[in-house]
Amino acid sequence: MTTTSIPVARPRPASSLPWLRHSLSLAGRSVKKMLRHPEQFFDVTLQPVLFLVIFVYVLGGAIAGSTHDYLQFVLPGILIQTVLFSTVAIGVNLNTDIKEGVFDRFRSLPIPRSAPLVGATLAECLRYGLTIAVTMVAGFVMGFRPTTSPVKVAIACLLVLLFAWCMCWIAIWLGMVMREAGSVQGIGFVALFPLTFGSSMFASVDTMPGWLRAWVDINPVTHLTDAVRGLLTGGPVAQDAFIALGTSALILAVFAPLAVSAYRTKA
Repeated sequence: MTTTSIPVARPRPASSLPWLRHSLSLAGRSVKKMLRHPEQFFDVTLQPVLFLVIFVYVLGGAIAGSTHDYLQFVLPGILIQTVLFSTVAIGVNLNTDIKEGVFDRFRSLPIPRSAPLVGATLAECLRYGLTIAVTMVAGFVMGFRPTTSPVKVAIACLLVLLFAWCMCWIAIWLGMVMREAGSVQGIGFVALFPLTFGSSMFASVDTMPGWLRAWVDINPVTHLTDAVRGLLTGGPVAQDAFIALGTSALILAVFAPLAVSAYRTKA
């Protein structure tokens, strides 16, 4: 009697990085949600243009004596400021999603617990990249011209994007521990004001009083601004870029685990 062998289905090998696959899928979900609600892009498209117009044409002549010269100086700062302020939105949105039960559905799925958070941060990079693009285009229309190579301009944009991505984990942590979305936004903006305005974004450090300069000199946003300014318009870059990258790594190392831990507790 001839025995017929029945083929047995072999299980597919598991992905070596399942969390990355799930995170990318959830990032795609977040991007689709953003595209269905284009008003979410108002702050990252209109705000940088308004800040450029106000600072350059209202304050530029008084601060630098020339609106063109001040545009060359202030555009890197406004580029960083608008991106950093946009990082608060992810904490507000996640706080709202938890209250509405969105993450309860994620918990029932066979995915890593951190995947929704990582996916949300990856999707936020779209908004940050759009802010950078709008600021650069608006600055170019107003007369800004980089004096360095296209490679250095690209590195400057990536440096801002990386710093913002690390900073958004602070907003996520706030979104997990705060009771109300309004509290996340309020605390986030209050924390960002001394970081952005108490820096070299809008005026030379040499013109500041000693007590303020002591803070500005240790402010990581000052080093990020000086590095980006050097990459766009020339000047020393290495030391400031190293400090900015080190600060980014430190923020990520501290607040990403805190955010994931708070998310596991709350969601």
